[in-house]
Amino acid sequence: MLSLHKFLGLVSALCLATVASASDHAGVAPFAEKLFQIGPLPVTNSMVTSWVVSLLLIIVIRLAIKRPTLIPSRAQAIVENMVESIFNLITPIVGSKVAKPAFPLLMGLFLYILIQNWSGLFPGVGTVYVADHATGGWHELIRPGNADLNGTLAISLVATACWLYFILRYAGPAVIMKDLFGNKADQREVPAAIYYPLFLIFFLVGFIEIISIAFRPVSLSLRLFGNVFGGESLMHAMSGMQKWGLPAPFYLLELLIGFVQAFVFTLLISVYLGLICNHGDDHAHADHKEAAH
Repeated sequence: MLSLHKFLGLVSALCLATVASASDHAGVAPFAEKLFQIGPLPVTNSMVTSWVVSLLLIIVIRLAIKRPTLIPSRAQAIVENMVESIFNLITPIVGSKVAKPAFPLLMGLFLYILIQNWSGLFPGVGTVYVADHATGGWHELIRPGNADLNGTLAISLVATACWLYFILRYAGPAVIMKDLFGNKADQREVPAAIYYPLFLIFFLVGFIEIISIAFRPVSLSLRLFGNVFGGESLMHAMSGMQKWGLPAPFYLLELLIGFVQAFVFTLLISVYLGLICNHGDDHAHADHKEAAH
């Protein structure tokens, strides 16, 4: 049980947190700060925010949908229209063969990243601090999940692992090897003297492509982290200069940037899937057009 001394210490820390102002600090820390530890696992402020936001997202969606009905309610219709719009958007990109299996991943990525990006605009996020008695400084209590490079890297690694699973299952190793190392030229249109040496060139290009694929999690995570962390720093600076009025236009800007970054991340994963899994649909569509003519 929590002792009276620890309870009073917690209450005093929370009281100090409520009166601490963002303008009293140098700026947003470049790294998430540890709040407490569960065994060997340090729990940071960004982790706590991401857990809370994820839980709220699940609760809100469940309450909005409840039990789906044939005649949808207003909340159910909003969710269904959003789901249908995203599905219709990604299907031509990833291909009809993998669209349904990959849709839960892409939908989950978009919603999770979007709400995490916007979490920095919630009251108290990035503006509430607790005193660190060990160092005499202050710790940011609430920090957006995507303002931590560990969080964005985890999202990128999960997305890349799922991408690998989908291409292995719905395209197969043979298609993957041909896409990486195969000759992309059309033998009917390229002279033999050029066509056969291209095998060696495309084979070498395949190794460059593997290096590019290996760096995808890095580029995805850095892009997302950089935009969210930059937005947090901007909002922190504007709020420090003037708490009312001045930050308002930047709130609108952060809403737009948060949406764009979630959309770009999801779109890139869709494109990565479509580059390998959408070949069959292209050939089938071409054959259908030729047969029609």
